[in-house]
Parts: sequence; C-alpha cells; structure tokens
Amino acid sequence: MKLNKLERSWALYDWANSAYSMTVTSTILPLYFKMITDSAGIEKNISTAYWGYANSFGTLLIAILAPILGTIADYKGYKKKFFRFFFMLGVISTAMLALPKDQWLVLLIIYFITEVGFAGANIFYDAFLVDVTTEDRMDRVSTMGYGLGYIGSTIPFIICIAIIILAQFKKIPMSIETASRISFVITAIWWGVFTIPMLKNVKQVHYVEIEKNPVLSSFKRLFKTLREIKKHKSIFIFLLAYFFYIDGVDTIIKMATAYGSDLGISSTTLLIILLVTQFVAFPFALLYGRLAEKYSGKFMLLIAIGIYTFICIYAYFIKTALDFWVLAMLVGTSQGGIQALSRSYFGKLVPKENSNEFFGFYNIFGKFAAIMGPFLVGLVAQITGRTNNGVFSIIILFIIGGILLVKVPNQSAKTIGIDI
Repeated sequence: MKLNKLERSWALYDWANSAYSMTVTSTILPLYFKMITDSAGIEKNISTAYWGYANSFGTLLIAILAPILGTIADYKGYKKKFFRFFFMLGVISTAMLALPKDQWLVLLIIYFITEVGFAGANIFYDAFLVDVTTEDRMDRVSTMGYGLGYIGSTIPFIICIAIIILAQFKKIPMSIETASRISFVITAIWWGVFTIPMLKNVKQVHYVEIEKNPVLSSFKRLFKTLREIKKHKSIFIFLLAYFFYIDGVDTIIKMATAYGSDLGISSTTLLIILLVTQFVAFPFALLYGRLAEKYSGKFMLLIAIGIYTFICIYAYFIKTALDFWVLAMLVGTSQGGIQALSRSYFGKLVPKENSNEFFGFYNIFGKFAAIMGPFLVGLVAQITGRTNNGVFSIIILFIIGGILLVKVPNQSAKTIGIDI
C-alpha cells in the first residue's frame, strides 16, 4: 500500500521525532546521566531510581494538561498551533541538553522540559491521524509511521554513536561527555528538519466550529465527556486496558539502558544492541499492520501483550550481554506494533470531529501510566537493591492490560451512538 502525500507527511514525523526517543529517552542521555552520577559518587541503583523518578515526574504536567488542551484543539485551526508550540519546545530544550556539564540535577530538569515538548506534540500528532487517512487505512498508515520511525532514528543515532566511539578510542580530540552533548544537538536538528513536511502539508480536516468563549466551552465539553465516558463502553474499557499495558511498554523503553548498565554491560555494547533492535523493529512494525488487517488490531495487540509478559519473565533471569541481546530482540519484535496498533485502534473508536479531545484522554491514560511504571521500577530497585526485581514487577501491568483488552466490545464510535 502506497501512502499519499498527506499520509507520507504525517508518517514522516515519526521519522523525525523517533530520533529523540532513541537518543534522549533510550540510549545516550541515560548513559550520559550514568557517567555524571558515577563521577558524583552516586550508587548505581540510586541513580537508576533518580532516572525513574525523573521519567515519572516529567510526564505529570502533560498528563494533567492533555485532555484540556485536546478539547480546546478540537476547534478549527487550533490543532496545528498546539502541535507547533510543543514541537518547538521539545526541539529547543533537546538542544539545551548539551549545556549542563557535570550537573546531573540541571540535566534532569532540562530533560523534564524535553519530555513535556515531546509528549505534548505527540498528542496532536496522534490526533492528526484521523485527518490524513481513512479508517480502512489507519492500521497500515500508523504502523508505517512507526516503521519509518525505527529506520529514521537509526541514521542520526549512527552518526552520534560514531562520534562517541571515536572519542572513546581517542580518534578525535574530545571526551565521551563532549561527544554525548554533541549528539543532543544533532538529534534536535534532525527532529526539526524532518518535521517541516508535517508543518507544511498536514491540515485539520475534522473540527468543532469556534464558539464565542472557546476556552469556557471547551471545559464544558470536557466535563460532559467525563460525565458520560462510561456510557461509551468500548472507549472506556480500551483506555483502562491501554493504561496498564502501555505503562509496561513505556517503562521498558525508558529503563532498558539503565538496566543494562547495572548488569555491567559496557556503554558501547548497549548502544550497538539498541541500534540493532531498531532494524529488527522496522519489519515487525509493518508486519503487525498487515496481520491486523487479516486478524484484527485487537488480536494483534493481545499477541504483543503476551510477548511483553514473557519479556518481563525473561528479564528477571538475565545476567550476561548475550541475555540482554535476546531481550532486546524480543522487545524489537513487538514494540512498534503495540504502539502503532493502539493508536489506530483508538482512532477507529472515537468520533473524528472530537479526535483531539479523545486523544487527550488517550494520552492522559498513557502519560499517567508512564508515571507509575518507572516509579515502580525505581522504588523496587531501591528497596531490594536489585534492578531485575524492579523490571519483573511490571509484569502485572501487562496481565491486567491484557485481561481488560479482551473485554473491549468490538464496536466503533458510530455504532455506539456517541453524541458529544
């Protein structure tokens, strides 16, 4: 299936912002943070706990604002404005990660801001899915976005890792810390440049007409939806399921590198492993899209949850770099598929003209979940002194999420008579 111009412009944003996910969230920044905290004499399990807490608190603000901003953005012309603001916040703050030197607390504060920008832009990016394609193409377009993201993120990542490795082996006159800071600037530039097609071509198609007092009216619509959301059974149960299983997914993404570091795996090996994972994830994300068309998105989401449940069990027992290789490849098979199909599955459930409002709820469930998971891992790791206990603790999230997803009625927004 070939994507049209609008679909390509939309999917290309995954190509653009996945560089942030790869470099900042998953690899170079957590390793850089570990270097700084090790130099400061902070114990490994304590620094892992701090990283978990930062990830938790960094999503709190956007989680609170998501449904409010989403409801306002449903008005004609507002969606693009909100997207542009958070996108710029994310890009600028990502470049600013290069500024603090040997100041781990300042680094965490700037990281907090990057998370707000990244997550905020994603609310409106996800909601634009209903504006760029039709329901019958959503699974394929959404998974194509994630697939492009995996490949796109590897290009700046390879450049960044090459600079870091050259610095490590004294082939270029700079420290590993300096090379790491340069990588944050490269990531910001990549994110900014490849978002241009999205900014230029994608427009808001489905919207609510602007009213006399848009902010007050938005709050009224939001409260009405909150009062009535339990009536929309498919949406309500899916959001509960999503809350739990995506928590586990996000936690594994954000904590994997810190976990590998605690196992004694070198920074270079970790970066190579995670790079290979991206190449594994690309074809599997597309495969999930194709299989969803044949077997349904819900069935493939359950398959992914099952794989992640096994990953949690396996992670508890790993001890060597080879074990971590196997773990990373398993994550690669389902990471893109579960995220992309969750987005398209939800897009089919919600009324198109209120997509921002409902994707606001989608994101608030996801972001509040992202607070709980890393906090749980950090807390268990700190109490027990073993990071693998923290990772194993998130298995319950996948089990609960899977059970709830099974209970989601196979209905769409049109068939359940949503009247917002």
